[in-house]
Amino acid sequence: MGNGMNKILPGLYIGNFKDARDAEQLSKNKVTHILSIHDSARPMLEGLKYLCIPAADSPSQNLTRHFKESIRFIHECRLRGEGCLVHCLAGVSRSVTLVVAYIMTITDFGWEDALHMVRAGRSCANPNLGFQKQLQEFEKNEVHQFRQWLKDEYGENPLKDAEEAKNILACRAPRMKKCACPLPKKMLQPCSSECHHKMRREIIQCTVGSVFKQQPEF
Repeated sequence: MGNGMNKILPGLYIGNFKDARDAEQLSKNKVTHILSIHDSARPMLEGLKYLCIPAADSPSQNLTRHFKESIRFIHECRLRGEGCLVHCLAGVSRSVTLVVAYIMTITDFGWEDALHMVRAGRSCANPNLGFQKQLQEFEKNEVHQFRQWLKDEYGENPLKDAEEAKNILACRAPRMKKCACPLPKKMLQPCSSECHHKMRREIIQCTVGSVFKQQPEF
C-alpha cells in the first residue's frame, strides 16, 4: 500500500500501525527506535527501543504533556545516527503532532511552517483541530523554553536540521509527494479549504494545505 513510512528528516520517519510491524521496512530505513502513540500503544517487535504513549485521536486529548519525552526520545536516537519511526494508527494526526512539536523545537519554525514541512514528506499529515490548537499554544507559550532546554541538555545541534528544514519547506510545492494512508470511509468529509479527496480502496490522498473541518476519533 504505497511506500509506507515517509522520511521527514534524516533519521526521522512517520508511518502507520502497519509500518510499525513491517520488520523489513524498518530494517531498510535503519529504524532502531519506535515512538508509538495510539489507544493501545505497546512494544511489538524485539530488538527495538520503544516509547509507548496511550492517547486517543480526540481534540480533548492532551498531547502537550508528552512533548518533552517525545522530543528527547527522537533527538537522542537521531544524535546516535539511528532512525526513529513515529506512528499512530494512520500516521495522520497524533504522530504528526509530536513530530511537528519536535521540528518546532529544533528549528525556529512556528507550528504552521513545521506542519507544512511535514506535509512535504507526508502529504496526508493533518492533526485534528484540538491538536492544532495545542501546537499553536505551544508556539505561543513554551517552544522558546524547549529550545533552550534542548540546547542546554545536548549542546548545539550537529545535524543542521534548521538548514535542512528550510530547504525542504522552500522546495515543498514542486517536490510534493503523495502518501497512502489507510483511513476509514467516514474520514471523507467535505471542507471549505482548497483540497480534494479521492477514494481508492479506502485510501485518502490530500493535497498540501488541506484541513478537515472535522475528524473522527480512531
